[in-house]
Amino acid sequence: MTPSAADWRMLAVVLTGAFMGSFDLFVVNVATEALRADLHASDAALELVVSGYAFAYAAGLITGGRLGDRFGYRRTFVAGMAAFTLTSLLCGLAQDSGQLVAARLAQGLAAAVMVPQVLSLATARFPPEHRGRATAWNGAVSGLGAIAGQLLGGLLLQADVLGLGWRAVFLVNVPVGVVAALLAWRMLPPLAGARRPFDVTGAVGVTACLALLLMPLALGRDTGWPPWTWLCLAAVAPVGRLTWRGQRALRARGGEPVLNPTLFHNRPYVALVAALGSFQLYFGAYMFTLALLLQAGLGASPLTAGAAFVPQAVLFTVGSLASGRLKARSGRLGPAAGGALVLTGLALLAAQLTWSDAPSPAALVPALALNGLGNGLLMPALIGAALTRVTPTQAGAASGLLNTANQAASSLGVALLGIMFFTVSGPGLRDAAAGMVAVSGAFAALVAAASGVFLHVTRTAR
Repeated sequence: MTPSAADWRMLAVVLTGAFMGSFDLFVVNVATEALRADLHASDAALELVVSGYAFAYAAGLITGGRLGDRFGYRRTFVAGMAAFTLTSLLCGLAQDSGQLVAARLAQGLAAAVMVPQVLSLATARFPPEHRGRATAWNGAVSGLGAIAGQLLGGLLLQADVLGLGWRAVFLVNVPVGVVAALLAWRMLPPLAGARRPFDVTGAVGVTACLALLLMPLALGRDTGWPPWTWLCLAAVAPVGRLTWRGQRALRARGGEPVLNPTLFHNRPYVALVAALGSFQLYFGAYMFTLALLLQAGLGASPLTAGAAFVPQAVLFTVGSLASGRLKARSGRLGPAAGGALVLTGLALLAAQLTWSDAPSPAALVPALALNGLGNGLLMPALIGAALTRVTPTQAGAASGLLNTANQAASSLGVALLGIMFFTVSGPGLRDAAAGMVAVSGAFAALVAAASGVFLHVTRTAR
């Protein structure tokens, strides 16, 4: 069966959700220095503005997918888009860093309700032989959202539209979200998945574990590591253990837990999820620290900083689209080359920052371009390899766990490696170049670990 014109129009409408979710993950990177100046935001607050969105997104993804199954994909998508629009407005109206962090957490939860419905609708409406094109568009649009986030964010800040400053990067979502919600309500089919009981206890347990880990890491350095930070970190293990026991008990009773315990018996899948987590620890922190380096360290304007991101974002998209073809032709060669390109790009970046007093943002573009292409070749290969290790009946739970680990690792990378970056950079980021050189070593170790696990698992599976 060939998809109808109405199916493609439906896809175009829901892809606005994928675009906006990706756009807002990256747009704030170029606004960090403006936020520091206008809201007197601390280093910890800046970390939470960036990683809080990814954390809430990660915590809510599985819940968002289950809500679509239970209440219908159209209704859930529209509700998520409306909530995303409202929380974007709240971000734009924030009067201090605390209000902005709270609004960003809510915005991440809204994205977690909205974005899973994109692939759910594509799966429901497109036959298997055409589903690959639909999911490829989802990946391409998400990549375009990342590009637009860096470039349009810089452009809005530079133009200072209506004197709004950094607020414009959030308020631009409002008219787009209103139109998208209205079109979605009119054009999307009222489809729903299997109505299964939702594991509220499991969702709360997973969210609590992520919060207990992320919050003290993000706030500890600025607050002098008070007792509550250590208590939170100490509580991660027992809360995680209780959550895991509850998940196993629910599965034994025939229920459907948030975390499917049978997936953890699949060693290749678990290893590849860990490898993707290692990659995302690097990638989330890399994008955050690079934006700070360009603006605070090298004195670039928001527009110049945004433009410096564009070549690597374009090549990331090119690498992502080429990854599937390279896999069919050369097996593991593409991802191996991707890892090597990232390591080369990081080494070149560290060398430029070490041996040049004040390199221009343009001088860093070759290193950033190598990173972008390498990231694009490696990340989709990790995702694809993990999902091919599960059975069709496990696909939904496996993709949910993978996406959750993906976003959680990204937010953890910002919090954990942000500590190293800010510590080495010193007060006011007076030596941001040294901070970037320091974290580049950690980045290289994480990428090497991800590449090594991928090559080992795919070799032993042959």
